[in-house]
Amino acid sequence: MGHQRATRLLIADDDANLLAAYVLFFTAHGFDIRTACNGLDALAQYCAWHPEAALLDVEMPRLDGRAVARRIRYVDDVPAPMLVAVTGLERAEERRESLRSGFNHHFVKPVPMPVILAALTGRVRH
Repeated sequence: MGHQRATRLLIADDDANLLAAYVLFFTAHGFDIRTACNGLDALAQYCAWHPEAALLDVEMPRLDGRAVARRIRYVDDVPAPMLVAVTGLERAEERRESLRSGFNHHFVKPVPMPVILAALTGRVRH
């Protein structure tokens, strides 16, 4: 039997409690997780690790999630990673701006974790 590598998922959010909950949930679903609590650390983690997916808060200190998404898209990894925005920003224009920044999905907090999981697994196999 061959061993299949777990899908790498970068999770970045400045809310420590939410970050911990994400780690518990997605680890239980077989993901290999790395975390960051600000945008600069998220970008550094991405560039060092090149995960298949990233779950990013939009409003983070040091570099916002949209700037991180734009820079990740600039790296031009193949295949391109799945990028999911999770934010308190709910206006339609905010959603359009997230998608223009390179996110595949824009979810407004609070988002049920199974919804995020479905978005990630719709494209990322693990």
